[in-house]
Amino acid sequence: MKTLNPLFARPALLVCLALTAGIFAGCATVQSPPVRTGGAENIRPPEPAPPPVNQIADSAIVRQIMGEADKLSTMAQSDLAKNFLRATRSLPAVGVRKAWQRPNNQTYVAQSQYAGLPEAERNKLVVVELDEYRYYYTKYGTPLGYLRLLEVMSNNGIPDVANKKILDFGYGGIGHLRLLASLGANMVGVDVDSYLEALYDEPGDTGRIAPAATSRNRNTYGSINIINGAYPKDPVITAEVGGGYDVIISKNTLKRGYIKPERKVDKKFLVNLGVSDEVFLSTLFAALKPGGRFIIYNLQPKQGDEKQPYKPHADGRCPYTSAQFEAAGFRVMTIDANDDPAIRELGRRIGWDKNEAGPIGEAPAVAGDNAWPRDAYASVQHLLSMFL
Repeated sequence: MKTLNPLFARPALLVCLALTAGIFAGCATVQSPPVRTGGAENIRPPEPAPPPVNQIADSAIVRQIMGEADKLSTMAQSDLAKNFLRATRSLPAVGVRKAWQRPNNQTYVAQSQYAGLPEAERNKLVVVELDEYRYYYTKYGTPLGYLRLLEVMSNNGIPDVANKKILDFGYGGIGHLRLLASLGANMVGVDVDSYLEALYDEPGDTGRIAPAATSRNRNTYGSINIINGAYPKDPVITAEVGGGYDVIISKNTLKRGYIKPERKVDKKFLVNLGVSDEVFLSTLFAALKPGGRFIIYNLQPKQGDEKQPYKPHADGRCPYTSAQFEAAGFRVMTIDANDDPAIRELGRRIGWDKNEAGPIGEAPAVAGDNAWPRDAYASVQHLLSMFL
C-alpha cells in the first residue's frame, strides 16, 4: 500500500445524497483532518483483458436502457453523466440464468453453491429462472437512476471515474457498476441480499471490464468485485472490502426510516447494520483515502399522515447528525439540500410519473416492479448530504 506524505494528504470528502419524496431533501458534506496518512492500492486487474465493446448487443433490455439514456441525454450536464449514458451502448446481452430459492425464508442459492449442498437440502429448494430484465433492473428499477448521484460526484471533485476505486454500500444491481467500470472505475459492490449473490454468479459478471466503445479512456480497463455479507458487522467482510476508496456511495439504503424509524415498525422493513453509529461512520472514514467522497442518495415516496401506517422507506433523511460525522473525523460541508426539480425531471423523462392507467398525479401506483418510484414521483425531492 502506498503511504501518502502527511504534508500532502488531502482531507477525505464524504458526500451524502438522498432523494426523497415530498417531505425532505438535503445535502451534507464532511472532511477529515488535514493530516492523515494512507492511500489506495494501484489496482491492475490481471491479463488477459477482454477487447473493447464496439457493437450494440442484440438485446431488447439493453436497447430499453439505451432508450432511457437517450431520453435523459439532454439533462446530463457533466462529462461524467454524459459518458455514463453513452456507455449503455456497450452493455452486454445476458442470457437466462438459474438459481434456487429456499421457500421457508425466501433466501437464494447460487448455481455455484447448489452442488455443494446436501441432497436433502437440495430437494427442498425451488428452481428460479432469472432473465435479462432481472439482471439489469433487479428489484429496484433502471440503473440510470444513478445519474443525479454522478452529477453530484462531478460537481464535487470527481469529474472522471477512470482509475478511481469506488464502493457501493447496498449496491442493489450490477447495471450501474458495469457502466462505471466500462469508464475505467474499479467498482466494489457490497450487499447482504442473497438474491444478488445468486443473480451475479457467473465468471463474466465480475473481474476486468473492457472500456466502453464511447469511452474517452479506451486503454483504461475497469473492474467489478461483488461481496455478499454484513459490512461492517462481519470482520471477514470488512477485511475483504478493504480501503483506499476514492468514493463510497449508497443509494436507497441509508435512510433514517430504515436506520432510526420514528415509529415502531416490523424489523423486516429495517436495515440492521449490526454496529453502533460510531463504529459504522469510523469504518467508512477509515475506508476512504484522503480526499475521498461519501455519497448517500435516497429516493422515497410521500409519507402518510399519523393515521396511516408508517413507511420507513418514505423517510430518506440522513440518519446521522453533523456532530456524529465530525466525531468520526469528517468535516460537514452541507446537509439536506433540496434538488427537487432535477429528480422530478428525470422521473418524468423515463416514465415514473405514469403507470398502465396513465399519469398518476397523487394517486398510488399499481403493483409492479416500478410501482414504488412511480408513486414517489408525485412528491419526490432530492436529498443531498455531503461530507469531507
